[in-house]
Amino acid sequence: MSLSGHIRIVETRCRRRSAVRHNLLVTLLDDLTWRGLIQDSTDPAALAAALTGEPITFYVGFDPTAASLHVGHLMQVITAGRLQRAGHRPLLLVGGATGQIGDPRESAERTLNPPEVVQGWVERIRSQLAPFVTYEGANAAQTVNNLDWTGPTSVIDFLRDVGKHFPINKMLARDVVRNRLESGISFTEFSYQLLQSNDFYQLHQRHGCALQFGGSDQWGNITAGVDFVRRRGAGPVHAFVTPLVLKADGTKFGKSEGGAVWLDPEMTSPYAFYQFWINSDDRDVNNYLRYFSFKSREELEELEKATADRPQARLAQRALAFEITALVHGETEAEQAVMASQALFGRGALDSLSADTLRAALGEAGLLSVRGEMPNYSTLLKESGLVASANEARRTITEGGAYVNNERITDGEAVPTAETLLHNRFLVLRRGKRTFAGVEYTA
Repeated sequence: MSLSGHIRIVETRCRRRSAVRHNLLVTLLDDLTWRGLIQDSTDPAALAAALTGEPITFYVGFDPTAASLHVGHLMQVITAGRLQRAGHRPLLLVGGATGQIGDPRESAERTLNPPEVVQGWVERIRSQLAPFVTYEGANAAQTVNNLDWTGPTSVIDFLRDVGKHFPINKMLARDVVRNRLESGISFTEFSYQLLQSNDFYQLHQRHGCALQFGGSDQWGNITAGVDFVRRRGAGPVHAFVTPLVLKADGTKFGKSEGGAVWLDPEMTSPYAFYQFWINSDDRDVNNYLRYFSFKSREELEELEKATADRPQARLAQRALAFEITALVHGETEAEQAVMASQALFGRGALDSLSADTLRAALGEAGLLSVRGEMPNYSTLLKESGLVASANEARRTITEGGAYVNNERITDGEAVPTAETLLHNRFLVLRRGKRTFAGVEYTA
């Protein structure tokens, strides 16, 4: 029977419970299913009963293998927020232990980062999780670090208490391990599954954790953890995984031309972050809204219809980009990103943008650095890459197609003055309606 079928059975069993509580949690299950957030689960009936009963404690884990989370992690942190909003209690695990090992990759062995580097990343990632959950109230979220229980454990104790419960034949059957056998896999990466499974057991013992979820690539590790808790005589516990997000063209979600799209504003600016979402393919954007937006089903269905009626307005992309940028970076940065998107194409005031937003936006388009004496406009157009030659620059200006700070220029030999510079150092050059570049001036 499907999860939806089990949900209907559980609804009937729960009618005697508080109507408000009942309706809230059934809506959670319906919502998760409608959004496509449950790809696989352990015992759908038991999972449905757990999520429809009294509040439970759940966990989702993040390994600090880089200095920041990226948009590929958003599926998990936003899903954690959904469960908390429905009354359940999140444990957000940042793996100070597993981050030093690394889950096996399909291709080759990971590079092991120094422990002190991993610890620094643990602290940075903890702060990045804060916008998605609340650390107050009866079901306040808590961050945990698996180094707290893994670090003090001796090798002998770990092998006796954990390793004893893992049949090698099952571990070898895991896809990523089987695919690596010919090229080679170290015992370090092979043992990762034991560490993650022990995390579930430890969180169950220490915090009463009854549910783990993660991405579909973690299904083997997660189910191994469920089995380990059972073998240790604890439980019952439950698990589900969310689907792998792929773009309509089959490429991996979360990458831009410059690489990963990070949550850290120093690694991916809020403007670039906003642009990643605003440029979502029409074929993907409705799925992204279901996965990543906290808007209700009714709101999203209305938005889908409005977007279908007026596709040129890109209403879905704009709603998605603003909501996620505001969630990750705050509403002020989201508003700045919107204003920058408009102002750079002549539909808003450039002087309303902060220096950081303007520099980030111009950096995405191409930023020409100028020191000392400022060249004339024809030279700037050429050196910024907006035109191929000085002759083309003069012709573009003569034909009325060149703009500086959204003002049409008519004299290519003119030189920008100090009053022309935005924030005393920037110029926005534009050719036609949609092609722009920036200049950053240093005296």
